[in-house]
Amino acid sequence: MNNDYCTMDGARRLKQRIEEYWRERGYEVNVDLVDAGFMPAMRSARTDVRSNLVNGLPKPAANNNQEPRRPLQAAG
Repeated sequence: MNNDYCTMDGARRLKQRIEEYWRERGYEVNVDLVDAGFMPAMRSARTDVRSNLVNGLPKPAANNNQEPRRPLQAAG
């Protein structure tokens, strides 16, 4: 299953995608994978993907004076 990001393989793919996305934009993002073990509610094991993103945005890189861009707000 390619879209199952709770497995170790899926979590690794997601980690790589997140890091590459922000690297291309000049930010360094730390993403960690945490084996959460068997979860009775899910009836399976799971892997958590954790990062240093704040509200979905990275901190500016040390050599990059850009402020992180805020997501666009929907009008209404």
